[in-house]
Amino acid sequence: MLEKMEEFKAEKVIDEFEELTKDAGRVQRETLKKILEDNASAEYLQKQGLNGRTDPESYEACVPLVTHPDLEPYIKRIVDGDTSPVLTGKPIKTMSLSSGTTQGKQKYVPFNDELLETTLQIYRTSFAFRNREFPVRNGMALQFIYGSKQFKTEGGLFAGTATTNVFSSSQFKTTMKAIESPCCSPDEVIFGPYFRQSLYCHLLCGLIHHNEIQLVSSTFAHSIVYAFRTFEQVWEQLCADIRDGVLTKDVTVPSIRAVMSKLLKPNPELAERIYKKCSGLSNWYGVIPALFPNVKYVYGIMTGSMEPYLKKLRHYAGDLPLLSADYGSSEGWIGANINPKLPPELATYAVLPNIGYFEFIPLRGSAEEDRQDKIQSSFESKPVGLTEVKIGEEYEIIVTNFAGLYRYRLGDVVKIAGFHNMTPKLQFVCRRNLLLTINIDKNTEKDLQLAVEAAAEVLAPEKVEVVDFTSQVDKLTDPGHYVIFWEISGEVSDEVSSECCNCLDRSFVDAGYISSRKVNTIGPLELRLVRRGTFQKILDHYLGIGGVLSQYKTPRCVNPNNSMVLQILCSNVVKSHFSTAFG
Repeated sequence: MLEKMEEFKAEKVIDEFEELTKDAGRVQRETLKKILEDNASAEYLQKQGLNGRTDPESYEACVPLVTHPDLEPYIKRIVDGDTSPVLTGKPIKTMSLSSGTTQGKQKYVPFNDELLETTLQIYRTSFAFRNREFPVRNGMALQFIYGSKQFKTEGGLFAGTATTNVFSSSQFKTTMKAIESPCCSPDEVIFGPYFRQSLYCHLLCGLIHHNEIQLVSSTFAHSIVYAFRTFEQVWEQLCADIRDGVLTKDVTVPSIRAVMSKLLKPNPELAERIYKKCSGLSNWYGVIPALFPNVKYVYGIMTGSMEPYLKKLRHYAGDLPLLSADYGSSEGWIGANINPKLPPELATYAVLPNIGYFEFIPLRGSAEEDRQDKIQSSFESKPVGLTEVKIGEEYEIIVTNFAGLYRYRLGDVVKIAGFHNMTPKLQFVCRRNLLLTINIDKNTEKDLQLAVEAAAEVLAPEKVEVVDFTSQVDKLTDPGHYVIFWEISGEVSDEVSSECCNCLDRSFVDAGYISSRKVNTIGPLELRLVRRGTFQKILDHYLGIGGVLSQYKTPRCVNPNNSMVLQILCSNVVKSHFSTAFG
């Protein structure tokens, strides 16, 4: 077992991965058989009429494709304390909470020991490949990770974010120790009740152990960018704490103060060195390698909604490589990044064929406009198996896992970038349900990101950048129109912001959008500039409803049901422009 592992044997892990992927089709059938046998007594499966059959053909013929609302009645029963086999053979004792940033509310997802083990398998696999290219030895990790408190549901189940459920497990700590990258921060900091105090102490622990830090990481790229934006504000206080050996009074949690007092000793020499380093930086470029000279790379999820933060992350990281972490969701993991040298924009994820049973709904045709048309109607296509996907084509993923999700539509669109042995390497494209659409137009999160990147170039000569952004579809106007919210880092003239608005409008290249704009069935795009700190208020709102920073994703398209976020955005608008790009 993992707990007895004395040292991490990377080559053994890689060999096991090679064996699994050489016969991925067989492994998939065996994995499905095990899932169905383990959960044969589950009420949900019994209703489907499988009658003990475990082959993929019978499974796909009997069990329907589902989304989360289809399973919610079953999950609610478990949350409320039903211990009978509802979705799984063994009772579910823990629930994960999704981030809630997409739809404005968190959802419960079953979590069990098998899901934890698949998480650790992903961690071990990607680390083995990563460490072959970027060796870390006997070092520490500066990890901006935050565990929220697990709470008990009315039915007596433990519930917490997926990251909390992992971070709080003894197996996770053993794995981190085995792969030689223990977090430099003590548990009291990771599980502190106030994330700003935890973040401050993460930075302080990193500086205290500055020579031992070999990697900087967080769950998401956003958390790393946020940490060093915060560092810009608090670095002088951190220097004072290190110089005097006394923790700032701003950190009030007794358990954190107690543990930090053991780490913090007066060190004027280190404080002076940090002060000189920071004073000598140009606009904080390369702050990470400047502070932590032995860091090999920066690591976290950097694809999808995290891509907009890469420019700022590269600024802080200087010449350090950025390595994108593995591909998964609150519902479970999918694949490991086994090609860590690829830049995040090109990152691929090899599916581990034994951690779940995977199907793929084809989005026919590789042309961009065809994909846009098919994203909504993909349910009409018959799903194909893991080894039947084709290079260059795009699919929606269906997951069956050990924690009671059966033919569950994940809602992600991926492209097949190639194969590793017999298992596909996936490239994340976008979320299916994050669409800006009014009539025949269909723009994805990726399309929005590209439009924002193009328009941000207009700001570049002003030395101003887009701090964060989101969008909504305003159908209350006639005709309806897109609204883009921007928080920018400085002041710009009306002329510049108006040109940004026009550039955004022109940058949506979807044929349905362009034709609708030309005949005015979609109105002029609106750019609303919001006050500095608006997206911080959105984050504070999310944390206030029980979220944690390490799981936070800025919602890129605000659902009408997400009224609090819309209220925060609309009450902080300082300037608004309507596009004149289409006359």
